[in-house]
Amino acid sequence: MTQEAIEKENKQIAKQYKELLRISYQHLSDDDKTLIRSAFEIAVDAHKNQRRKSGEAYIFHPIAVAKIVASEIGLDATSIASALLHDVVEDSEYTLDDIERMFGKVVARIVDGLTKIAHLKKDMNTSQQAENFRKMLLTLNDDVRVIIIKIADRYHNMLTMDAMPEHKQVQMASETLYIYAPLAHRIGLYNIKTELEDLSLKYTEPDVYNDIKEKIEDSKEEQQAYIDAFSGVIDKSLKEEGLNYYIKGRMKSIFSIRRKMKAQNVAFDEIYDKFAIRIIYKSDRQNEKFLAWKIYSIVTDHFTPNPVRLRDWISSPKTTGYEALHITVMGPKGRWVEVQIRSERMHEIAEKGYAAHFKYKHGDQKEQGIEIWLNRLQEALENANTNAVDFVEEFKLNLYSKEIFVFTPKGELKSLPKGATPLDFAFNIHTEVGMRTRGSKVNGKLVPLNTTLHSGDQVEIITSDQAKPNQNWLDYATTARARAKIKSSLREEKKSIAEEGKEVLRRKLKSQKVSLNEDTVNKMVTFFKLKTSLDLFYRVGIGAIDNQMIKDFTSSYSNAFISFFKNKIRRASAPNEINKEEITSKYDVLVFGKEEEKLEYKLSQCCNPIPGDDVFGFVSVNEGIKVHKKNCPNAIQLQSNYAYRIISAKWIDSTQQEFQSVIRLTGIDNLGLVSEITEVISDNMHVNIRNLNFSTDGGTFVGEITVVVKNIGILKKLIVNLKKINGIDKVTRI
Repeated sequence: MTQEAIEKENKQIAKQYKELLRISYQHLSDDDKTLIRSAFEIAVDAHKNQRRKSGEAYIFHPIAVAKIVASEIGLDATSIASALLHDVVEDSEYTLDDIERMFGKVVARIVDGLTKIAHLKKDMNTSQQAENFRKMLLTLNDDVRVIIIKIADRYHNMLTMDAMPEHKQVQMASETLYIYAPLAHRIGLYNIKTELEDLSLKYTEPDVYNDIKEKIEDSKEEQQAYIDAFSGVIDKSLKEEGLNYYIKGRMKSIFSIRRKMKAQNVAFDEIYDKFAIRIIYKSDRQNEKFLAWKIYSIVTDHFTPNPVRLRDWISSPKTTGYEALHITVMGPKGRWVEVQIRSERMHEIAEKGYAAHFKYKHGDQKEQGIEIWLNRLQEALENANTNAVDFVEEFKLNLYSKEIFVFTPKGELKSLPKGATPLDFAFNIHTEVGMRTRGSKVNGKLVPLNTTLHSGDQVEIITSDQAKPNQNWLDYATTARARAKIKSSLREEKKSIAEEGKEVLRRKLKSQKVSLNEDTVNKMVTFFKLKTSLDLFYRVGIGAIDNQMIKDFTSSYSNAFISFFKNKIRRASAPNEINKEEITSKYDVLVFGKEEEKLEYKLSQCCNPIPGDDVFGFVSVNEGIKVHKKNCPNAIQLQSNYAYRIISAKWIDSTQQEFQSVIRLTGIDNLGLVSEITEVISDNMHVNIRNLNFSTDGGTFVGEITVVVKNIGILKKLIVNLKKINGIDKVTRI
């Protein structure tokens, strides 16, 4: 570069720095300005020899991120300084200790969190994008500002991505849709969330993006004329009430229009609610609600409202802190128009999210929504023992889901994701309430645990000390919190049953003059085509492996058999030499999604998954569902670039499947007979009852019981035990 060009660049850097101070949302004291100045000087020094792919000096990037943090998100001087320094430790000689010495522990902690995120992609042991996401969320435990600055960093990278190669653009855009847009939404950064979605669409589907963008540009004048016509009708009435307000129209984002076009399967011209009208009014805190409903009354005097499209986020703010009154009315030319009514304070919170809450809080008050969310997030992370892809899918359900508001029996308001069930509500109240759930009442009526709740429902949970989670609960629960707790409980129960099964197996082998040791267990695991010793002991515990099956094993327990198995175990220890036929005989069914549906699929050639492997489905354009191993070399690319096409999948072990069976009983009607029958079924056999129906006539009874069992062996044993009950004449399977 020439001296003239260097001087010109330095002037531009200085200009950007001054603008950073000028546009700060927060009031900056002299100490704040000193802190920011020091951070700026260190950042300039650290990045002095670096340039971006576009050719400009690298320092423009941290300044731009700091400007987003200062103005669009509205954070404090500590955050602005951290944003300026966010790449310093990663890209220069400066260490974290240097940062702590110069700027203190808080800035160092934030920079450390941002550096950890930056290193995730370079960690070759981290095999999946989803695992990166989980690790990144762990940094929230240190300071929520880490993620907020990271979102600002990603936002600026998306704005300046034109210089990158196309495959990198697509990868980063898909990752943004997969991770950063949902997080921005959840933290309340709606403007940035919208921008991230639009920019992602620009690179993943450029033709679609450009087509919609052109059509929006072409219809701008028409849209403005419509907004003016709408405003003109209500303007006079609002002024007569002495309201201090302004009206502005907002075009829906390109991404949301695209989503509507896909969901409704219509063209751009057929989408009528392409924009919203905002009425923003001045008010003190005391009169905010009153004035919002007064404006609502004026608008609906002139335009007919759609009664099912009223959203009162003022009485019940979203968990992100968002407040507004949303109504949809029939506007001029017979077109539906969404009208958002907000005070200036509400509008500021909608624009700035997290930061604006603190501006309007006083004394020691904290923003409760963020605190509660972070606590829930920490629980989800602590209980995330499943694979990373499943974790991310469940977590994203809660990030992006719309909210409903339900009441406790005492009238306390609770927020839940749309689609939540009474079981989700129980775990939302407290983990112990969830664990002890026996049943539920909605609006005073007993309902199944998988009932979908709606806003306004009053929910009561019936608990029992004897109740505990079962496998079916995973079908009833939708929130990540509830599902994590249920899975954890089921794992503990499996371990408990396995411990009992181990002792049973020890006794049974002893009677066959075989001792239970590691060698025997390994042979039995292989003999019964299982994966682990835990599976073996669990199956013995529930009766899936019975006396006869154990005898079959011990009868083969000869020297030749031992020699054969030693070789077999040695070979099986190498992952590439697993006997495919053995595993296939047990893991014979592949199911997809939460509902565990059986769908048409093809096994991909790149990783050649076999039954029993950890897998996922990828919905391809021409070949339907392709099944890949989770450690497939292409997994990262597919999950990052095409997250929306990923579908969870797993092989079902046939001995673990549950089956429904109906048993008919006849006999003499005795007092307490039904109680004795249900006790035998539930307490002794690890069997669930689905349906129970008894009728008596002249001292005799006929009963039909629908039970859920693991296998025919358990069912036969159950029938034998039921026949032993005094008064029962006949027990038959229908």
